Amino acid sequence: MNRHTSKRRLPSLNALRSFEAAARHLSFKDAADELNVSQSAVSHQIKALEEFLGLMLFERKTRAVELTRKGQLYYPTLRNAFDSIAEGTEILLQGQSIAILTLQVYSTFTIRWLLPRLARFQENHTDIQIRLQTAQSDVNFAQDDVDAAIMIGQPTTATLHYDHLFDCQLYPVCSPEYLQKHGPIESPEQLAGLPLLQVYPSSEDWYHWLDAHDVDTVNPNSGLQLESYDVALISAAQGIGIALGQQPYTSRDFRNRTLVEVFPELRVANPNSWYLAYRAEKRHIPKIEIFREWLLNEVVADNELPKRQP
Repeated sequence: MNRHTSKRRLPSLNALRSFEAAARHLSFKDAADELNVSQSAVSHQIKALEEFLGLMLFERKTRAVELTRKGQLYYPTLRNAFDSIAEGTEILLQGQSIAILTLQVYSTFTIRWLLPRLARFQENHTDIQIRLQTAQSDVNFAQDDVDAAIMIGQPTTATLHYDHLFDCQLYPVCSPEYLQKHGPIESPEQLAGLPLLQVYPSSEDWYHWLDAHDVDTVNPNSGLQLESYDVALISAAQGIGIALGQQPYTSRDFRNRTLVEVFPELRVANPNSWYLAYRAEKRHIPKIEIFREWLLNEVVADNELPKRQP
């Protein structure tokens, strides 16, 4: 029996690995460190790949490299291929079909909302293992080894798919003891001179709340500069000053009366919303579809969250 076969035209695996790592880091040096080879070896492999393809993949500059238009087209294909190889290898080595979902989430959202619910997900989906990464900044899907992220912001990247989770509001909060000691605080203008707690990765939030009430006599940068909403809210609960709250961060504090709203009638809509984000080409991967459905159901079941818009 005659069998017609066509030979695949593939570059060397080492050249492809060098290019993928260098494109992810935008650095030959960082790629060399990751691959445990010399920088000249990475440069040689990429040069060989460019000669094989007959085109330039990088623009070499004095202290940096940038992908050419062809390099930008090639990189996502290789990134996805290496992702699939890595995931398949993990499944094989574990001896069972366990999919690992790498999820990046802000530390405050993780502590105050996600962690108490994750046990339910793991109980019902023993074939998916969540690998949780916490950070204060947004994920760079082009460079970071992350499947999905829960983030607050706006859909701005065309290569990503965003599932809207919920909107939220901004509102000043403090401890009941602080309000009793320094109150009554009856207008936003009275915040002038009081210690405001600023979350510097979200530095625009205080400005947005003050601008919404036409207050230009209060400087939110005059108080403590803190790295996360969790630290700011804990500090407010200890009577250090006045912080901004937003859903879903303050639910437990309100129930326990460790925090109260300073102006219950003056909530302001946060211009940013909460999303589950991931690369568009991964939209129909089972582990992401399963986690997405679970997360949306958890949001709907939380009566303290604004309901998801269509």
